[in-house]
Amino acid sequence: MKKILKLVCVLGLLAPAFWLRAEEGFTSMFNGKDLAGWEGSPDLWSVQDGAITGQTTKEHPARENTFLIWKDGEPGDFEMHCSFRIVANNDVGFANSGVQFRSKVVKPSYWVVAGYQADMEAGPDYTGGLYEEKARGILASRGQKILIHADGSKEVTGSLGSAADLEKEIHKGDWNDYVIIAKGNHLQQFINGKEMIDVVDEQTSAAATTGVIALQLHAGPSMTVQFKDLRIKVLPSGKKIVFVAGPPSHGPAEHEYRAGCLLLQKCLRDVAGLQTVVYSNGWPADASAFDGADAIVLSMDGGSAHPALQDDHLEQLGRLMDKGAGLACIHYAVEPTKEKGEAEFLRWMGGAFEVNWSVNPTWLADYAKLPEHPITRGVQPFQIHDEWYFYMRFQPDMKGVTPILSAVAPASTMDRSDGPHEGNPAVRASVARGELQTMAWAYERPDGGRGFGFTGAHYHKNYGNDNFRKIVLNGLLWIAKVEVPPNGVESTDSEEDLKANMDAK
Repeated sequence: MKKILKLVCVLGLLAPAFWLRAEEGFTSMFNGKDLAGWEGSPDLWSVQDGAITGQTTKEHPARENTFLIWKDGEPGDFEMHCSFRIVANNDVGFANSGVQFRSKVVKPSYWVVAGYQADMEAGPDYTGGLYEEKARGILASRGQKILIHADGSKEVTGSLGSAADLEKEIHKGDWNDYVIIAKGNHLQQFINGKEMIDVVDEQTSAAATTGVIALQLHAGPSMTVQFKDLRIKVLPSGKKIVFVAGPPSHGPAEHEYRAGCLLLQKCLRDVAGLQTVVYSNGWPADASAFDGADAIVLSMDGGSAHPALQDDHLEQLGRLMDKGAGLACIHYAVEPTKEKGEAEFLRWMGGAFEVNWSVNPTWLADYAKLPEHPITRGVQPFQIHDEWYFYMRFQPDMKGVTPILSAVAPASTMDRSDGPHEGNPAVRASVARGELQTMAWAYERPDGGRGFGFTGAHYHKNYGNDNFRKIVLNGLLWIAKVEVPPNGVESTDSEEDLKANMDAK
């Protein structure tokens, strides 16, 4: 018995060490004793039993929704944890509150804020949802994966489970753990370890990137809400990659620009110091979407309809390149026109598809040998069937260009059912001689910027291949000048991940 008691005591002593290790990087937002660092109505907010307590009564009602505002920062990218308990002290069972984030103070005299809110209530409907106070209203209900388009329209892109099943994870009238993660335009909320919502907000005209954190006390019948164990970790956002996905194109599971970009964003989610933003269905209407970008990734149709060739988009890219931003083009996006865009693509990315010079056959490429380069870290030789373009137009003498994926193209690549490929006789001679062809490349610009061309990904399913996916992910880090891990970017993609966000065609 003494040995058991001694073991319990030892474990008790070790527990705080384990806790501190798990909480590394988090900062406490509440001292457990008073409201130091917070500001709100002294009639409605206090500390009771070691918890921040918001309480309304008949004698002290809330005239309108009011908030307790954290005064120690306005974080942008962060992970916040807290525990909450909410109780309705009335006959109708109403009690509503929430954690505001990336919000702004709109009425200082009564501590009123507007912005994103991780919702909570005593009832069955709203806890876990994402609401926007005094703005767009409900952005995502519990269990939803939502994409908010640039025009404000919302699209359900998946499910995290039924609202009813997720409600069973919530302890009514008791303590619950809430986690909020905001990284770029990607927002997630978890309660008691279960993900409740997943939102990508592309409406740059409305979406906030930084702002205050506050706790809500809702107007209406008497209620009590309590918070404790509030802590926050500000996530580094030193580098920013902006993805631009073109409008739907080709058949189902082909040229899935949006799904591909969102999948790559998901795989980069855990890279420290990296912020990623995805814009879908064409070029962002507001050029400020590219503010602070360290790299631009284009996944879209090429040729004369290439979104990068429309209006002043080349000039927009040029200003970013002049600041040292990297450029990556995936599949069809590597093709500008000879008349417009090719000179710029060669200057920014080192290579481009040129009609009547390059070819675009569908074939099984065998990448038996890979060069030593940060983009190939952790990648093993592999074979994969795709529409691999080759015989690119490159910088003279390949100056600054490093082939990343190279293979010998079989003679069958020169013919297809609808006749010979476009291309000059030189490409046919090159294939006949069995020369290595380049399907992906890295480019180091004289000005220090970087480019990455990747001609695969006609078939969306190929992102399910670990080596194929890792090459792309490594390439995106490299052009953003983010250190590629020794074994490359580790990621997994399930069948459900691959099918998510595909366009209706």
